[in-house]
This record gives sequence, structure tokens and C-alpha cells, in this order.
Amino acid sequence: MNYLAHLHLGGQRPGQLLGSLYGDFVKGRLQGQFEPEIETAIQLHRSIDVFTDRHPLVDASLSRFSLTRRRYAGIVLDVFFDHCLARDWRLYADRPLEQFTSDVYRVLSSQQQLPERLARIAPHMVANDWLGSYQEFEVLEQVLRGISRRLTRPEELAFAMQELRGLYEPLSEDFRLFYPRLQEFARNR
Repeated sequence: MNYLAHLHLGGQRPGQLLGSLYGDFVKGRLQGQFEPEIETAIQLHRSIDVFTDRHPLVDASLSRFSLTRRRYAGIVLDVFFDHCLARDWRLYADRPLEQFTSDVYRVLSSQQQLPERLARIAPHMVANDWLGSYQEFEVLEQVLRGISRRLTRPEELAFAMQELRGLYEPLSEDFRLFYPRLQEFARNR
């Protein structure tokens, strides 16, 4: 799962929202460097990642990708699943996406200390409505291009959008089957 899904699953209080994001930016053992609510949300983020990575439905989704993209298929799938969540938000959430993202951006903007890499990207995330923009499929091309700049072999993502176009319906169905199970898992943690 990518940013939007983690934020959606991690709880709505400010500390929960922050911890849901911090999970991608804080590595190693948690030793009280953050408020307990933030650390609990980071742990949930990590549990969600493990659950997702080990789930048979996700394995089936990953097997749909060509062998040339298989190495980074997990990244592509995470981004695509955020698109599915944003596209079908009203099926999974009890308030509008715009209201949810506005709350997230407000919490991010008011936070004095963010993990270093998150502190660099947070202003761009807020200014460009990264989370809301996932509704538009074509935005994924920009997202994947940005991710590829951080990879050691970015060429393997070069035709990911073309492949996603061909896999759009089967991967969308995979998401529809998987996300309610992930929601249940997160609720029961």
C-alpha cells in the first residue's frame, strides 16, 4: 500500500495520521523517539506492509506483471492500489476524499518536526494534492517517474504505465477483493 491507503487505514487522529506516513520514512526499532500514538501508527503501518506482502491476492496481482517489471511490480501495484482507493473512495470511507486529504494536509503543515525526507516532500504533497490526485489514472505516470529517480535501475519502470493500462481491469478487481480484507486486518490490530 502507498500513502493514501496507509493514511486511510491508520486512524484519523493527528498522531495516527503522522505515524501512518512516518512508516515509510522511519526505519529501525522504535525507542520512544516519537509520541506513543505515532509509534503505534508506525507499527500498524509495518504490520499492514507485512500482511499485504504475504497475501495470496497480492501475489496473484504481482504475477500479472511481465518478468521485466517483476522486480518493481510491488511498487507499481502499491501506487495503482492507491489510485483504486482514491477512484472508489466513497465505497471505503464515510467522508469525502477532499475533506480527508484536507485534514491530512493540515496536520502535515502544522507539524514542526518531520522525518528528514518527509519534511522535504510534505510541502510538495500539500501544494500539489498528491493524495487527491491519485483519482486520475494518468497522474500515476508522474508518480512512477518520481519513484524511478530514486531507483538503482529506473529503466525497469520505463513501460510500467503501458503495462498498467493493459492490466487496469484485472488489477482493479484484485483491489476490490483485497482492500476489504486489509481494512478488516487493520481494524483488528
